[in-house]
Amino acid sequence: MGHCSLCGTGKAKRACPALRRDICPVCCATKRQKEITCPPDCSYLSSARAHPAAVIQRQHERDMRFLLPLVADLSETQYRLFLFAQALVIAHAKDAAPAPIDVDVADAAASVAATLETAGKGIIYEHRPSSIPAQRIATKLTSALGDFARRAGADAARLERDTARALRALERTARDAAHAYADASRPETAWLALAARVMASATA
Repeated sequence: MGHCSLCGTGKAKRACPALRRDICPVCCATKRQKEITCPPDCSYLSSARAHPAAVIQRQHERDMRFLLPLVADLSETQYRLFLFAQALVIAHAKDAAPAPIDVDVADAAASVAATLETAGKGIIYEHRPSSIPAQRIATKLTSALGDFARRAGADAARLERDTARALRALERTARDAAHAYADASRPETAWLALAARVMASATA
């Protein structure tokens, strides 16, 4: 048995259908769907999805223990808005420069929520976060979520209230993540890492 054609050190125990070469189990597990574009009928991919590694399963369970209590009081509409806002932030953060940290996400969500809450009282005032990364996230959220309200017609006021609730939940999760994941390599981006994992799990 030869060495892995990717790392050159591990034993080449698996025939990779994507690369048409033999690779080691470690490279198969860590580079799957990242550096290797696995075909959907790959037996190793199917097995991993059906039986996730113990470390991945434990991480998922920890993420859910943190996240679920913070969104449990949201209605279905509010939860969908929460997920949409979360996805929007993650997509923006991926290529943003300077890169945001969790406090930027929390401040952005809080400012947009406050603007909507103020508008609900009949006062037009735009609350703005202080940091540039937070301002950019707030602009993205305001634009995308504002489109929903404009299309809602007579239900716009109710949708804005639901959006504010969803953003307050997003603010809570972004602010609390650093404490809940104090052992992370970068606690200041614990929420961003969590949200990316949750999204990847949902689309796997």
